[in-house]
Amino acid sequence: MEQYILALDAGTTSSRSILFNRFGKVIAIAQNEITQYFPNVGWVEHDPIEIWETQLLSIRQVLTTAAVEASQIAAIGIANQRETTVIWDRKSGKPIHNAIVWQDRRTTDICKNLSAYSNIFKEKTGLVLDPYFSGTKIHWLLENIPNMRQMAEENQVAFGTIDSWLVWNLTSGKEHITDSTNASRTLLFNIHSLQWDDQLLGLLDIPKCILPQVVESSGELAFSELFGHSIPISGIAGDQQAALFGQLCLDKGDIKNTYGTGCFCVINTGNQPVQSSTGMLTTIGYQLSGKIHYALEGSIFVAGALIQWLRDQLDFIVQAKEIEKLALSVRDNGGVTFIPALSGLGAPYWKPHTRGAILGITRGTKKGHIARAALEAIALRTYDIISEMQKDLQTKITSLRVDGGLSNNNLLMRIQSNILNAKVVRPKTTETTALGVAFLSGLGVSYWNSLEEISDIWEVDRVFHPSMKKESNEIINQWQTNIARML
Repeated sequence: MEQYILALDAGTTSSRSILFNRFGKVIAIAQNEITQYFPNVGWVEHDPIEIWETQLLSIRQVLTTAAVEASQIAAIGIANQRETTVIWDRKSGKPIHNAIVWQDRRTTDICKNLSAYSNIFKEKTGLVLDPYFSGTKIHWLLENIPNMRQMAEENQVAFGTIDSWLVWNLTSGKEHITDSTNASRTLLFNIHSLQWDDQLLGLLDIPKCILPQVVESSGELAFSELFGHSIPISGIAGDQQAALFGQLCLDKGDIKNTYGTGCFCVINTGNQPVQSSTGMLTTIGYQLSGKIHYALEGSIFVAGALIQWLRDQLDFIVQAKEIEKLALSVRDNGGVTFIPALSGLGAPYWKPHTRGAILGITRGTKKGHIARAALEAIALRTYDIISEMQKDLQTKITSLRVDGGLSNNNLLMRIQSNILNAKVVRPKTTETTALGVAFLSGLGVSYWNSLEEISDIWEVDRVFHPSMKKESNEIINQWQTNIARML
């Protein structure tokens, strides 16, 4: 019987399961939304039980839809929202508190109090000291949830990002692991020595015993027997690193941008970490066959979420896909600039308290102008990131590979190509996060035997070439003037 790879895409807004065949084609997809909780201003939480139950449901749904037996699953791969933090009871397997999501800003003051040590964190982890990452979230839970610190010190609880939480449940509590890409997003992992760092753990006052074992991104990492067969879990990667691999950005200088809830631009820097002087994050791209491949990343907190906001809060559109038609109803932005700082500003600014703004409104401003300015804002934030990456790497980026739901918006892709003055390459399979972890998983069990084999099945859908240079320069100048005001 034909064998398949099952990719779990544990995202910020949904749990998805995707089946891939040997040609990298999607056979079936199942998706279930997860609830977003906002208990205070700037706080974002998920229910870890709901994450597990919706993920498990999606696995069963995708097998049913595809009429595939569990015995036909050659391996499972997990791609996950990365910095989201869960702590659970080792004995009962139940979470002690809701998961604190990567978007959550409650630990801003903790970061401020540690600012004297920011260079130490940056040198060892490649990260800036920001609420985005897991370490300060763990500290907050230990300090604010009754009995949590005592339980941690007595090794009664386990910490994990969502990959660890899913593996724990898939293996019925037998395995407590994470891969190096997820570990590199915690503020606790030394990306040079590839170890949990005692000094950083001390600064954040976190017991090492609660941390998972760090493994490679590909290989026979664990086994699940939940579905009546022993199925290897042989690929794990944070969602953006999975997308980097799924875009086959395997050589130094290869770059991709994912247009999802947020926008995440990642460039392969080869086998040596590059310390950014421009606010980019140095991170682990993937670990394969014992070799670390490093990357630089620029994180934009709001991208698709901006379109959701226009839909849900302002009733501009009924469905997110309608934003393109609305933006095309006008010739240009009408002088409107949209600053998409709904959750502060990430790289290269790192201003968690900056608020969003719509500037340049007149009596003649229409919904279409604001819609177009919103799409431009997503492209301009990507421009911000890539401009700084070029400085760090002393190179000119001429081609950008794109994926994520918003990459299907042709107008946005044209705007992006124009603003970057570079070609934008969209693959036929835009599910590159899931495809990337499927590739890692398949390589881990020899479903695919080499990087050359998976390169042969990767296909281009469309290439967008730059035009309208004068108009793009005007948009960039307008943007830079207005964002300087906000900062």
